Amino acid sequence: MGCSESFDAIEAFSEASLDAARKLDAPCDLCLLFAGAPHLGHGKWILSTVHEHLEPRHLIGCGAGGVVGAGREIEEGPAAVVWAASLPDAGISTHHFGVEQADAGGYAVLGIPEAEKLGQTMILLADPYSFATEALLDRLHELRPGMPVLGGLSSASAVGSASLFRDGEVLGGGAVACSVSGVPILPCVSQGATPVGPEMTITAAERNVIEELASRPAIERLREALDALDAREQRLAASGLMLGIVIDENQPEYRRGDFLVRPIIAADGEAGTIALGERVRVGQTVRMHLRDGASADEDLRASLRLQVEALGSTRPAGALLFTCNGRGSHMFEVPDHDASALEDVLGVPAAGFFCAGEIGPVGGRNFLHGFTATMAVFADQ
Repeated sequence: MGCSESFDAIEAFSEASLDAARKLDAPCDLCLLFAGAPHLGHGKWILSTVHEHLEPRHLIGCGAGGVVGAGREIEEGPAAVVWAASLPDAGISTHHFGVEQADAGGYAVLGIPEAEKLGQTMILLADPYSFATEALLDRLHELRPGMPVLGGLSSASAVGSASLFRDGEVLGGGAVACSVSGVPILPCVSQGATPVGPEMTITAAERNVIEELASRPAIERLREALDALDAREQRLAASGLMLGIVIDENQPEYRRGDFLVRPIIAADGEAGTIALGERVRVGQTVRMHLRDGASADEDLRASLRLQVEALGSTRPAGALLFTCNGRGSHMFEVPDHDASALEDVLGVPAAGFFCAGEIGPVGGRNFLHGFTATMAVFADQ
């Protein structure tokens, strides 16, 4: 992996790709690049430079409002990151997806290969303005249920310039991805929130509106649960209360990480209802969640420790980090928080970028998140 803050795009990606090449002892099979907005007008030259120094078999990348590299977080400016991996035993293919309006409403996703060609894990980088990411995630769930999809939404653009890269192409919209098989990649999702209060069952709901919790008006039940919190938790709830929805109900108890966390986006005091940024159904279990820097730090480190346990005696070889552009200095009092935590716990540096939305699995299904850090941890082969 290499990182550069040079204002000159060619120099920046030359420095970053040369640094990445020096750290590889074998040919580059997969390369990811992340380019700050000031560099996006030079896409063809960027690709030419990276291919010259690394000769990658496969490449994807996107525009980034901020980048992560070698334990550092550069949250703005002309930053460049190049991540390179030698994966001789892996099956890798890259994709470009698009969408079009479907006759029955919604979106049809274009460019999806046959299910057997999707690999074991997908890394996905999407343009937030021209692509319906959740439509793709729904379709992939139909084709390959349980396949982890990790990545994020491009967070930088420049007028007249494309913000996606695939192999030798600069693309102006849609999404790019790489499918990987034959190499162990562990998905890690940290939603940065702490569960508080009691678990509650949805007893009446329609679409994304919860009408009743535990057979009482939803607002009434929430107010009762909020009154039982301590003073600090009540202060955090006042600045943004969220609900976590259990995705996999088939377990004896629900812990941190078993919930899909979504903000409460509206409340109707007269009707006693609340609305979430997610569809819900009767019978689901929910629990209040709070978010601040301390809880986000605790959640990230706990999620990373689970990856260490899952790896066992196998060492991590590298990682990709997709962190929300609302994290970083906006959430934490220390610089380079997510990048440093990952390096502290896993012992390897990560490359990645600050996203306009993060993609990763919760409860065995892939979702688009916010204020989240999602990671792809590559195990040593």
